[in-house]
Amino acid sequence: MSNVTSADGTRIAYTRAGSGPAVVLVDGALSHRAQSINAGLATALAAHFTVYTYDRRGRGESGDTLPSMPFAPEREVEDLAALVAEAGGPVRLYGTSSGAALALAAADSGVPVERLALYEPPFIVDATRPPIPDDYLRTLDDLVAADRRADAVRYFMRRGVGLPGFVVAMMRFMPAWSTLKALAHTLPYDAAFVAPYEHGAPYPAADWASVKVPTLVMDGGKSQVWIRNAARALAEHLPEATYRTLEGQTHIVKPEALAPVLEGFFR
Repeated sequence: MSNVTSADGTRIAYTRAGSGPAVVLVDGALSHRAQSINAGLATALAAHFTVYTYDRRGRGESGDTLPSMPFAPEREVEDLAALVAEAGGPVRLYGTSSGAALALAAADSGVPVERLALYEPPFIVDATRPPIPDDYLRTLDDLVAADRRADAVRYFMRRGVGLPGFVVAMMRFMPAWSTLKALAHTLPYDAAFVAPYEHGAPYPAADWASVKVPTLVMDGGKSQVWIRNAARALAEHLPEATYRTLEGQTHIVKPEALAPVLEGFFR
């Protein structure tokens, strides 16, 4: 494990494996290096690339935003920029779920990216599922501020992810429930990147216009219609993007299905 220092002084922990061109993997919500679907992906890609995985701020072994400097999405972009600089960028950048939204924002902000791969950013662009509530961000912030971690995770899963109520109710019996609660304070960080695009409207024409690198937008063949529609629309929206469906996959994509696709795209 190594560290880089972000622009605001926050320490960001990362792991490097393999050799070859640099690839940076960005996790989604409620995960970090020690328990991430990207961990297996990193192992698979390390045969051909130098792979960087990292703990997003507030998670794992990374530091967090200080109370004296309130969080803003730019802080996570700066974290990623510091890691890309450490890797000697430009890099191949991959993000999954809300991590895909962060990766997209980083590329749009000018972080040096050679190729960009995105898996199912959880945007809502049509009427195939209800949009998030108008007070979604405020409610999530209030639950976190009150240290109501379990309630914050349940609210995120129900209103953000859109899981049925009975599924959310059963989650407290899962072995990973304690881990999810431990990371609940970072949910507003993820929401900051995705909530603007979860209101059932098409993407604003000007958004991400500067992302002109080759981009691969992916979804799973077994994923829900709303998130697949968002992925397809994003590929059509970005200047240099292609769209691909990984048959048999869901939002929790299997490394053995994803790694060969990324290997071909990143070479």
